[in-house]
Formats: sequence, structure tokens, C-alpha cells
Amino acid sequence: MHISQKLFNGFKRRCYASSPGLALADSFHLNPNIPLCSRNLNLPLNVYPGTATECRDVIWQGKPEQRTPTDYYGPNMPELNSQIKQLMKLGKLCEARDMFDTMAHRDEISWTNLIAGYVNAADSNKALILFSNMWVNSELQKDQFVVSVALKACALGRNVYFGELLHGFSVKSSLINSVFVSSALVDMYMKVGKTEQGCSVFEKMTTRNVVSWTAVIVGLVHAGYSLEGLLYFSEMWRSKVGYDSHTFAIALKASADSGLLHYGKAIHTQTIKQGFSETAFVINTLGTMYSKCGKLDYVMRLFGKTWKPDVVTWTNLITTYVQMGEEKHALDAFKRMRKSNVGPNEYTFASVISACANLAITEWGEQIHGHVLRLGIVDALSVANSIITFYSKCGLLQEASLVFHGMTRKDIISWSTIVSIYSQGNHAKEAFNYLSWMRTEGPKPNEFALASVLSVCGSMALLEPGKQVHAHALCIGLDHEAMVHSALISMYSRSGNLQDASKVFDGINNNDIVSWTAMINGYAEHGYSQEAISLFENISGVGLMPDYVTFIGVLTACNHAGLVDLGFYYFKLMTNEYRIAPSKEHYGCMIDLLCRAGRLSEAERMIRNMPFLCDDIVWSTLLRACRDHGDVDRGRWAAEQILRLDPNSAGTHITMANIYAASGRWKEVAHLRKLMKSKGVIKEPGWSWINVNDEFNTFVAGVQSHPLSEHIITIMELLSTSIEDARLDFGSIVEDVKY
Repeated sequence: MHISQKLFNGFKRRCYASSPGLALADSFHLNPNIPLCSRNLNLPLNVYPGTATECRDVIWQGKPEQRTPTDYYGPNMPELNSQIKQLMKLGKLCEARDMFDTMAHRDEISWTNLIAGYVNAADSNKALILFSNMWVNSELQKDQFVVSVALKACALGRNVYFGELLHGFSVKSSLINSVFVSSALVDMYMKVGKTEQGCSVFEKMTTRNVVSWTAVIVGLVHAGYSLEGLLYFSEMWRSKVGYDSHTFAIALKASADSGLLHYGKAIHTQTIKQGFSETAFVINTLGTMYSKCGKLDYVMRLFGKTWKPDVVTWTNLITTYVQMGEEKHALDAFKRMRKSNVGPNEYTFASVISACANLAITEWGEQIHGHVLRLGIVDALSVANSIITFYSKCGLLQEASLVFHGMTRKDIISWSTIVSIYSQGNHAKEAFNYLSWMRTEGPKPNEFALASVLSVCGSMALLEPGKQVHAHALCIGLDHEAMVHSALISMYSRSGNLQDASKVFDGINNNDIVSWTAMINGYAEHGYSQEAISLFENISGVGLMPDYVTFIGVLTACNHAGLVDLGFYYFKLMTNEYRIAPSKEHYGCMIDLLCRAGRLSEAERMIRNMPFLCDDIVWSTLLRACRDHGDVDRGRWAAEQILRLDPNSAGTHITMANIYAASGRWKEVAHLRKLMKSKGVIKEPGWSWINVNDEFNTFVAGVQSHPLSEHIITIMELLSTSIEDARLDFGSIVEDVKY
């Protein structure tokens, strides 16, 4: 310090840039005799606030005529402190700081008021700098109030290092025994993610108030420990500590996150008893809780009781309508919200866009997209992700991709959504490209992204790319996730590799019905009926309950094996024992089973007795069976039902023509051909694809769009000639054997 002072005094010309090093040294030694401001040097306040105010004190000590009456310590100190506090509350930070800097003397209240003001204004940096200046002043006492405010600043700025230093000081100075300091410590540790330390401080507290209890509960719930948060809430309840609306709200959130509806209802009852049920904050949290727990009618009732709904209340209502599948009501609620002059937030727009997506209302969705662009909230993740989903559901994949590429930041939902929408559309190449991009530049792929790509691999029988995704799932440890595990089984099964599907199934301890169902369906679809039925019979032995998809698999197995009686046994088992209402798919399996067995009258009876209208798939099943078994009249009846649903069904016309031809009724065949021609009915061309060197080659019947079409046709003609020659040679050999 002495050497720095000598060097500084030796400068012929000084600028304020020369002072920070000396000011820093002085701030720790508090030497009031700095000849800086007395040399008429204009020192900005932003260089070092403590040094600037010390210099002003030196000038004022020598020039009493420059002081104002409010600069004296005397009776004006409480008034000045009160004015600073009031200015901070009004958000006039600069004016409050100017008043603070012009005070000749400042006590602990002056410093605490200003620091607290910065904390309330969410400016943790200025608050901590100011506290550091106060810290080095040995004349000022660091009491429980200013330390607790400083800890709040640490929590706000996620400053763990400074917070731990204050923790040590609190223990050393015994301030840890203050409920204000210990509560602030709990809050600080929870907000910086150090849950264990926060709980440890809380457990050592001898006195706890509503703030400390709420801090530990909020911290646990926000960290994902909802059940633990509810346990602390129960203990708080037993300790007879007073409550506030925030305590009830966080307990309701914990109930929602844990899916504990009965606990949430009990808390709801207490909010009514304690008089918090009319609080908007509590009402909105109740709405969210009931919505997450599936009690959507409760949300509607709460909204009806709300005297003046705010943006959260309206958003809860709109979100609830979307979850109920009442998208039109959601859009009507949005219109009413706008008429009531309540401005929507990003979550409101996300729900409204989801409603437009589910209804595939392109015009509305595009208008809202334009509106959020004008408002500048299109970069909000919830909004952008909803817009991507909206465009994908409307079949506008290019627009969805443009929105994705235009996002300034992307989360795991953004990446998973874009991968999923291309996978669902069987755009395998694009899905793989996005997954590769996600692996290199995005977050680690989650189970949804991997399962989506595995699904498109299975549906397009892309075994090698599927194996690559499997390898990546192994590398990042997601192969044991139920969603990925079942998708792997389905991928290998659909690609015809039942051996690898079985290895994946046997590789881990299967404790979810989805994997069992995937394996049963894999066996059933490839004709391994006995294996599928055997696996189904083992389900109850591992303590699992089959669902409606599992029964589709076992009924398909019975279908392929022609086991009619066993199929009816499982059909009745599903309804009588497992209380699963048969769907169209289940009836379709049973009708197909009867049709394959030639029991067409029973199939017709089941169709007539179905509890819902038949679709063209069921009628087509009966029509094909009529073709195979030569039942013209029943076939005509089935064809009429299909043509009512789809008058231009080429397959139905052709199948019926084949039925007539098989029975020698050529006039009807000719009539059908003319009818098809007059209606412009054209048979949909068949197509196939093959993957060569990671390139998809698609072939459509009658279309020569492939760049190597001529070469391919030449090879096909050579193969056809070779096959014909081989057939003729085989025929001559057979004739030689006969004679």
C-alpha cells in the first residue's frame, strides 16, 4: 500500500484510469487521506463506488459550505434511509444511488436498504459489489438482515462461491442461529442446485418459520423431488407453522408432479379452510394440478368460480380443452380471452397452436404464427415447438423444417419433434440426417428420437440403418429404456430378423408390457403362432397385465394358425377377465379369422353385430374371402358397402370383377370394366424400394424415372429370358423322366 501511494503521488499527470489498483488497495485498508479528488480530478462513480464516496467525504470535510442540510448525520439519517428505501420500491435505482452517494455518513440500514433494492430489482452483481464495499468497512456491523439480503443476491446470481463464504462467516459469527440467515442459506443452496446442503442447513435449524419451510419445499419440488417435498409439507403441517398462499401452491404442484390426486384434494380442502382458495395464484395452481391428474372437469369448475380470470387462468382453461380433445372450445375460449382484454403469453399461444394442429386448421395456425412473429415471442421454445408440430400435422414438412432451422435455440423437444415428424412420414433419409445432426450439434438424443427413427427403419425394413441406431443407443445407455427396447424388437421383427429381436427381448429383465407386446406381435406377423401364444401365456407369470395391443398380437397369431376356437377364447378372455372393450382392430382380427376358415356367415353376423360402423378394411376382408370361396352374392353386398364409403376404390372394382370372372359371369365383368373407365377409376400402381449405399432407390410400376432405368430394364429382360430357358429345360427333363 505504501509503495503504491508513493508511485501514485509521483505522477505528474494523473487520470482516473491510474486509480483502480490504488482504489482496490484502499478499499481494504480504508485510508481516508487519498489526495485524489482534492487535485480537481473528476472521478466517475463507476470506477469504484467506495473510493468515489471516500473522496467526496474528504472534500466535504474541508469545505463545509458545499454541504447541504441533508448531508449531516444527525436526525436526518432515518429520513434519508426511508427515502432510499422508498425510491428503491418505486424502481428509481439511479436516484436512490445518487442519494446514497451524497450522504456524508451511512449506517447499516443505509447499506442494507440499497443492497436489498438491487436484489429486488434482480441486479445481483451490483448488490454483491455494494455488499463487498460494506464488508471492508470495519465500522459497519454485518448483522443478520444484511447477510440474509446478500445471500438472496447469491441465490439470484447463482454465485455458489460467495454464498459458501457467507455460510462460513455465518457459522463463525453465530449468525447461523438467526432464522433470517439460515432461511436465506437454505434458499440459496436450493436455487444453485445444492439440494443436500440446503436440506442439511434446514435440519440443523433450531427455529423455523414459513419462509424456511417454503424454501426447502420449493427447492425439493423444483429439483424433481416432489415426494420428498410433500413429506416436508406434511411435517410442516404437523409443526403448526403458519402458511401462506405460496406454500399451498408449491404443495399442489408437488401433488400434480407426483400424480397424487388424493393428496392434492386434501390440500385443496385446506386452502378453502385457510381462506386461500380465492387467491389467483392458488386457483391457477389448482387448475394445473387437476389438469395434470386428468380431472379436467374440475378445471372447468374452478374457472367458473374465478371472479376475474388472469392470463394463467385462461391458459389453464385453453390447455384443458386441448387435452380433452375439445379443440373448438379451446379456440372459442381464446377468442373470449382476447375480448376480455387479457393478453396471452407464450404458453397460451402454444396451447392454441396445438389446438390448430389437432384440427389441421392451416389458416388459423398460420395467422397465429404471424402474430407471434410480430410480438417477438416466436423464439420461445414452447411456441416454436408447437409451430413445428402444427405444420407437421398439416402435412407441411418443409415449413416445419424452416421453423426449426430458424430457431435461435433448440431444446431436446425441438430436436425430437423434427426427427419424429420425418420418421412418421416414412422420410427415412431426412430422419437419419436430423438424428446425425442432433448427435453432432444438438443435445444427446433421447428415447423419443431414437424410437422414432427405429420405427421408420422397421416400417421400411431398413435393417442396417436400424442396427446403427441400436449401436448408438447402446453407447449412450438408452437401450434399456422401455420405449427404445420395444422399438428395437419391432424394428428387428419387421425387418424379418426374429433371431435378433428375440436376443434384444431376452437381453434385459423385461418388466414392461410394451416389450412383451412387441415380441408377441413380431412372432405373430411372421407366422410363428405357437411362439406368440406361448409368450402370451407367460405374461401373467411375470406379473404383467396384457393391454388391448397385446390381444391384437395373440388374435393375429390365432388367425395365421387358423385357430378359430382359441381365438374366440382369447376374445372372451379380453372382455370378461381383463375388462378391455374390443376395438375395431380386435373385431377385424376375428372377422379375418372366420373368413380364412371359410365361415363367412359367422363373419357376416359378427359384422352386423359390431357396436360401431365398419370401415373399408373390414368390408375388404370379407370381400377377399368371398373371392377365395366363390361367394358371389355376399361378395356383391360387401362391395356395395365399400363403394358407399369410397366410390372410386379401384381394388374393390377389380376384386368384384375377379369374383364374376371366376363364376363365368362375363357380362358383369364387362360392365364393371366400363364403369371403371367412365368413372376414371385407375388402379394405383405398385411401388417398391431398396437401399443401396445409404441411397434409397424407389421403383413405381409403369414409371421409368430412375436414372438407370434403361440398364435395369435390360438386366430384367436378360433375367426373364434366363428364367424362361430354365423353365423349358426343366420341362424337358420332366418329360424325359416320364418316358
